[in-house]
Amino acid sequence: MPFGTNSFAENPEPRVPCVLILDVSSSMMGQPIQELNNGLIAYKDELSADSLASKRVEVSVITFGSEVKTVCDFTTADYFIPPTLRAEGLTHMGQAVDQAIDALEARKSEYRANGIAYYRPWMFLVSDGAPNDPNWEAAAARAVEAEKAKAFKMFCVGVEGADLQTLGKFSQSDPVKLDGLRFRDMFLWLSSSQQSVSRSTPGDSVPLEDPTSGPNGWASID
Repeated sequence: MPFGTNSFAENPEPRVPCVLILDVSSSMMGQPIQELNNGLIAYKDELSADSLASKRVEVSVITFGSEVKTVCDFTTADYFIPPTLRAEGLTHMGQAVDQAIDALEARKSEYRANGIAYYRPWMFLVSDGAPNDPNWEAAAARAVEAEKAKAFKMFCVGVEGADLQTLGKFSQSDPVKLDGLRFRDMFLWLSSSQQSVSRSTPGDSVPLEDPTSGPNGWASID
């Protein structure tokens, strides 16, 4: 069931919008894409178990291989159905980031038009390679400028084989490298972080657990 503008009257809670920008190119075939799918299920389960976050966190999923697809438009966690992703094709990362920024700006306009408060949006970019679409550098520059303007917070995660130096050009912050195929732990961290944000007041600064340290660490910085 899509969660659209008409439902704002039923659920006027402030929103925590998050766009998952996920690499489904052919190099993700096999166990990586399977673990990514399992991680999405865990993400859904954790968010849905939190009665407040399930109404406030909105998820959109955009995938990129040779094609860029919006496989899930913005929907609250209680209505989010984790997609089953399949790996194929090239790595059109730049186009996916452009599409994600456009979608996020459109969603924020809908919030404003309907009097819905919202937290600083999240963009979560996950890839095991490097972009090979022709205009990726312009998309990366656009993302960095938008992040500087606080339009959203960009998180970049490199899976084994990723070009971290290039991935880092999409954000003000350094990318992190996923330890092995710990997608489930990554999504549990994401869910926990968003639950913390959803319990705060829009505009407040919320400290996040460092994903590279502690017993729940799932990433490293090269």
